[in-house]
Amino acid sequence: MAPYAVVLSVVGLVAALVAAVYAVSYVLTPPGAEAGLHLSGPYLSGRRPAEHAVSRYHVRWYAVSMVFLAFDMEMVFMYPWALVVASVGVKAVVEMFLFLGLIMVGVLYAWREGALRWA
Repeated sequence: MAPYAVVLSVVGLVAALVAAVYAVSYVLTPPGAEAGLHLSGPYLSGRRPAEHAVSRYHVRWYAVSMVFLAFDMEMVFMYPWALVVASVGVKAVVEMFLFLGLIMVGVLYAWREGALRWA
């Protein structure tokens, strides 16, 4: 029962902290005080925004972000691999090169389809 007591005390402490934050925010901004905040509009260095927040990014950025995520996932798998490659041996090296080859096929496909072309 002792390990559960520690977990329950931490959960209770977190719940008390969350309740304290809500109580302080309630005292500083009582209900109804934020009603006028949404009428003032967004703040952009003191000026009204020229365009909608969603319309600023071109659709090509989504393809670039997908390629970035592919390489990001590559790094997520390479860090633990670097820790065990010496103990596993040649099998780990072959598996990593197969994984890198698969990632490279995806990049070459995106390149061929024009996802990385800006013009």
